[in-house]
Amino acid sequence: MTTDTDVRIDPLWWSWEGAHGGHAAAVALAAVRDRFAGGAQAVRTLTTHFLAPVDTRPLHFSGTSPAAGRRTATCVFTGHQGGQPVLLGSALFGPGREGPSYDGQPAPDVPGPDECAQVELPGHLAPFAKQLEIRPATADLPLAGGDRAELVAWVRFSDHRPLDAAAVLTLTDVLPPALYARWRTPRPVPTAELTVHFTDALDQGVTEDWALVRIRTDHAGAGWAVDDGAVWSADGRLLALGRQSRVVRAAVSAG
Repeated sequence: MTTDTDVRIDPLWWSWEGAHGGHAAAVALAAVRDRFAGGAQAVRTLTTHFLAPVDTRPLHFSGTSPAAGRRTATCVFTGHQGGQPVLLGSALFGPGREGPSYDGQPAPDVPGPDECAQVELPGHLAPFAKQLEIRPATADLPLAGGDRAELVAWVRFSDHRPLDAAAVLTLTDVLPPALYARWRTPRPVPTAELTVHFTDALDQGVTEDWALVRIRTDHAGAGWAVDDGAVWSADGRLLALGRQSRVVRAAVSAG
């Protein structure tokens, strides 16, 4: 099956030089879920390659579902703006079923959101952050020159939207790159590829309000970084795991 659809990116979700990557991926998920998977099955994995910055022009998605059976549906899609590809990705959908349970990623033991102070990210670095309330849950802060490339924070959307798959996908990418916890000078670290795996916790219905988000850099070198992310509900259920490849650019000049 092959089909097409058009959407627009909300300009409120602007980042360094284009739309925030996690939000753009969430828009892609919403576009392909109904068109290619019938909207009935839960998303299990979404991979997005960012080919160029996404702007506010109409974003045209085309794609195909080369594998669609009773158990899973796999969709491959491309997002175009102005006739040029800006996004390329794939999504895997499938229903829940009986099976063993295991939790190898328990939520960090941190104070609750009411015990953590809100932080505002610089508007010129992350305009999209105005759509969020972010409360760091550990002593590691962006641009604080710490020892660890890891950030953990409570996050909720300013409009208090429920934590469905699209919202959780956005949250995997809302914290600053984990290397910011080690740096004192900002620099662009755009996402080149983002893969998010969703857990069965979302099968049990959406949650609301706060989510606990962690991002850490597993490796950096040669102008690239690999970031590992996780999102938990306020009651400690793992909602999604994210993995992304980032390009590390030169530091921003003070002038």
